Formats: sequence, C-alpha cells, structure tokens
Amino acid sequence: MSLSLLLVEDKPATQAMLMAILAETEFVVTVANDGLDGLNHAKHQHFDIVVVDHKMPLMDGLTLCKNLRELSGYLYTPILLLTTQDVREVQAVAKQAGADLCLAKPVDAERLLTILADLTQGYRIQPQTLSTSPQQVG
Repeated sequence: MSLSLLLVEDKPATQAMLMAILAETEFVVTVANDGLDGLNHAKHQHFDIVVVDHKMPLMDGLTLCKNLRELSGYLYTPILLLTTQDVREVQAVAKQAGADLCLAKPVDAERLLTILADLTQGYRIQPQTLSTSPQQVG
C-alpha cells in the first residue's frame, strides 16, 4: 500500500532533489510551492506524512505546522521540518509549532529515508536502490 506525502518546498532545485530521493520509495508525492499552497492541498486531501521547508514565502514552515495541527485530520500526522539553520536552534520552536522532527539541510538521502520510515512506523518505504555515495539535498 502506498503512502501519500505532501512535500512543501519553495526552491525548484531542492524540490527536484527531494523528488529524486522519494521516487525510490512507495510514497505518492504531492508538491506544494509554499506554505499557503501546502495548507490548501492539506485541506483538500489527507496526507500520511508532511515534509515542510522552514523558510518560505507567503507562509513559512512553522506557521504551516501550526495550521496543520489545527486541522482535525492532521492532529497525529507526522510532520518533518527541513531547515538550513542550526537544528539545535530551530528544534524547540519547531516542536512547539507541531513538527515531529527537524532535519538540517543539506539532507542526506539515507538519513531522510530512515527518518521517514521511523515517522511512518514501519510502513514499507525503503528505497528500491540507493547509490553507494550519500546523496545530499540542499
């Protein structure tokens, strides 16, 4: 069974790199270009997991996390916040906003897949193939 993932990222290059990683999983991915677009997608379709960029135009990732948690269907949905800032500085405020975990960019592909597997509690999302060298997304 496939899981649905909402990827909310404003930078096309980062979107493409994350999509390349996620293409090797069983996730059905929907991309939103900013927080407001992500919230609109979430209001019209339920996603099993949400991956959110921290700094975006129109609505940042923290505000999106807060708004998602206010929707009854997203009270327990795993949310992963990606940030270019020091994770130690962002983690507490991200958790308070509703994010389950905070991950630093550039993102290591294997680390991301491990975190997604943990957040989805063992649903089969392991990649079919992963390159031997760590792939990073920034």
